[in-house]
Amino acid sequence: MKQILVFGHKNPDTDSICSAISFSELKNAQGVNAIPCRLGNVSKETQFALNYFGAEAPLFIENVNADENGKKEVILVDHNERQQTADGIETAKILEIVDHHKFALTTDEPLKITADTVGCTCTLIYRLFKQARITPSKKAAGLMMSAIISDTLLFKSPTCTPEDVEAVKELSKICGEENYEDYGMKLLIEGTSLSDKTPEEIITIDMKEFDMNNKKVAVAQVNTVDVAGLLTTQAKLEAAMDSMSKKSNYDLFVLIITDIIKAGSYALAVGKYPELVEKAFNVKLENKTAWLEGVVSRKKQVVPFMLTASQN
Repeated sequence: MKQILVFGHKNPDTDSICSAISFSELKNAQGVNAIPCRLGNVSKETQFALNYFGAEAPLFIENVNADENGKKEVILVDHNERQQTADGIETAKILEIVDHHKFALTTDEPLKITADTVGCTCTLIYRLFKQARITPSKKAAGLMMSAIISDTLLFKSPTCTPEDVEAVKELSKICGEENYEDYGMKLLIEGTSLSDKTPEEIITIDMKEFDMNNKKVAVAQVNTVDVAGLLTTQAKLEAAMDSMSKKSNYDLFVLIITDIIKAGSYALAVGKYPELVEKAFNVKLENKTAWLEGVVSRKKQVVPFMLTASQN
């Protein structure tokens, strides 16, 4: 039986990793030989969840180029944009997409798409488990619960929906971790520890590229409980952002530093078009930074506003 590769986006977060694992479990239960994969390193937060629920990290792959066996067959989870997916995707056959982001992918053939405006891809995958009348393993349930908690910042993100909350409650019972709030805070705090990270690592923990009116923009995000401490390294962060911008031809690099306690973020902008940030959020950058009150979601509260600003 041919292997189907299941993977999330580059610079994978907890949702990307846990989506690949849990959706592969569902597909295998349905008779598909699905292999969970990843396109980058596992973060500390994700590793905490993997260790907690006794799961192994997915197989690392560098590309999905066609080989002597022909086109590789793949399923994309938690992403659909070409700049965020595996190298060689143009030579692969995309069978299915499960995602909760805006769509920007054109394919040569029809395919199955599961998409909705929920806070996490794992919420959709759990929905698919229920539709198939298949109960996820304790491991998969715990990983899906972890991903939803991570993506919704324990329900504080505006992307969070009632379905996300209900999914966590149900999954917590399946995995035996019913005190999900305590577990969730441990997970988030584990993920915010940046003391062992270099500036280059910090700005690429969760970074995505976007085309904003012919401007190539990188938007990275880190969650922390120590914003002030991280900002003491601002000069080093700026240097790393500038270096990466030159290497990747970014017109603008924005780092969103989210305070998970105060439920807001600092934006640090480096590049040719810092006014995109000022227009998007009606703020004035001082020393290249501005506080964004109540902003915690890149997908819902950052990127759409910057896209609009780029068009005005």
